[in-house]
Amino acid sequence: MPAREYEDKSRPGPAKEKTEADREAPTSLQRVQSFFADPFRYPHSFKIAMFLTSVGAVLGALALARAQANEPGPRGVVIEGDYTGALRPQIHYSPPQGFMNDPNGMFVDNEGVWHLYYQYNPTDIVAGNQHWGHATSRDLYTWENQPIALFPDNRGDGMFSGCVVLDPDNTSGFFPNITNGVVAMYTYNTEIEQDQRLAYSYDNGYTFTNYEGNPVLAEGSNQFRDPKVFWHEPTSRWVQVITFSQDFVIAIYTSPDLKEWTHASNFTNEGLLGLQYEVPILAEIPYRSQQPDGSYKYEECVWIMLLSINPGAPLGGSITEFFPGDFNGTHFEAVDGAARIADFGKDNYAGGFFYNTPAGEDLVSIAWASNWQYSQVVPTGELEGWRSVQSLPRTNFLTKITRTGWALHSRPFLDLEPVKDQELASSDSLENDSLFCDYGIDGSGAVYFKIDVSGIPTVNTTGTANFTFASSVSGESVKGGFFFGGDVPFWLDRGNVRGFDNPFMTDKFSTNNLLSQGRWSVEGVIDRTILEVFLDGGEQSATITFFPQQRLDTVYLATADLNPEVQVTASIWSLRSGWTNATSSS
Repeated sequence: MPAREYEDKSRPGPAKEKTEADREAPTSLQRVQSFFADPFRYPHSFKIAMFLTSVGAVLGALALARAQANEPGPRGVVIEGDYTGALRPQIHYSPPQGFMNDPNGMFVDNEGVWHLYYQYNPTDIVAGNQHWGHATSRDLYTWENQPIALFPDNRGDGMFSGCVVLDPDNTSGFFPNITNGVVAMYTYNTEIEQDQRLAYSYDNGYTFTNYEGNPVLAEGSNQFRDPKVFWHEPTSRWVQVITFSQDFVIAIYTSPDLKEWTHASNFTNEGLLGLQYEVPILAEIPYRSQQPDGSYKYEECVWIMLLSINPGAPLGGSITEFFPGDFNGTHFEAVDGAARIADFGKDNYAGGFFYNTPAGEDLVSIAWASNWQYSQVVPTGELEGWRSVQSLPRTNFLTKITRTGWALHSRPFLDLEPVKDQELASSDSLENDSLFCDYGIDGSGAVYFKIDVSGIPTVNTTGTANFTFASSVSGESVKGGFFFGGDVPFWLDRGNVRGFDNPFMTDKFSTNNLLSQGRWSVEGVIDRTILEVFLDGGEQSATITFFPQQRLDTVYLATADLNPEVQVTASIWSLRSGWTNATSSS
């Protein structure tokens, strides 16, 4: 019997020539496509088989994608990022890759290093798989990415927002031999519950060890999150504010050691409710009164409660509001029932103050510069592999302004000096005139401008002041301006950029800016895809993001129809990139 010839399928062989029948036989993919195009031409059993096969394939693909999306981020290594993208801001912090949202755990260590932690998904460009990202800076403009700081224990769980404190007196018992111990308190999120846990660090917050006794606070709720903790010296206790988010409750707890917590009181149903409360902040902040020369005089320290709502902001999506008031160690009482919004733009949320700044000095803050209505679909994800940016670092104090009273004064930290480069254009007499500057695409793409107006009459006031940032290539623009008469409105317009279209991307914003002492000013920073403006030195501020098809590279400042006695000065400055070798316009 002749030996049977076996085909060696482990090795590639010569391609067999297809017969006519082979050429006409449909492939498996063609069968599936044909089935969905006309399922009635197939026998019933075949329809069932095709349906089950297709459903199985879809479910399998979804399961694989979900598993990959929930992979933990890398441990002990710095994630690399390309900071040369055309949409990438240069003096605002953004993550190297993936998706970032709320800042949390911000503090300055005893060596003067500023630590920014943030909600971070290192494996995807949408929210989920939450870790704590980490970056450090000496000046809050030039950043160094650090390895991820905190990781979830299990796939599908999340390390939600929280805070970081220093424990120099070792109240926690974690630090018997050092005085610079760092403790993080965070919300641990699972499918069924949110509870509060601790992690501690011996190396200034670069690496953490989870506390074996976690959780330290659990109330059996799946909407119980975002703890903010501080040491209250008069009562020698730690104080925590935290949200029962969908009950519209800010709960206040106290503790001697960060481990055992006692409920003290609630701050409930205050201000704009939206659909839930998030990210509360309670802090002592300077109150400064405005002087006749426009300066601010320190009067005393008062208390401020910040809380963020999402969704349900007046412009849609997410926003932060604040309440001046008094705190006695267990109870916070607002000065009144007014709802005061911290930023009149649409892209400023979940802001917080850095812990361990000197007592009595202005507080330093950073906020998430986006909005939950569109943060997960902006084009930086597909085009450059990252999403979201943090606001400029700002100094903050409370003051009182004409008619409306309490205001949260906010302006760029250190007046931008760490990144201020050179004056590109200026005018000492911009009355009913204009100033143009082409700042090009070879630099960082970040520019600071200021318009100062004085001698404004109190009656029969007329005139406008405007600014426009535009692309010389596409004609796209972002602009704003002020009317000195009538209801004195200030406006912003991001509607003439064409790189992103979304029904929730509100394109026009305005506020009213009452004149005081015959003066008015606007200053702002544009940084490729984000604009922040500050009115009257920071008595009001706005943050907006935008995504042009071509980079904006010119700025035009102008005034018109001003009263004869009015005087105007203006200046435009370039800003250096905070990232090394990141000035390419790719």
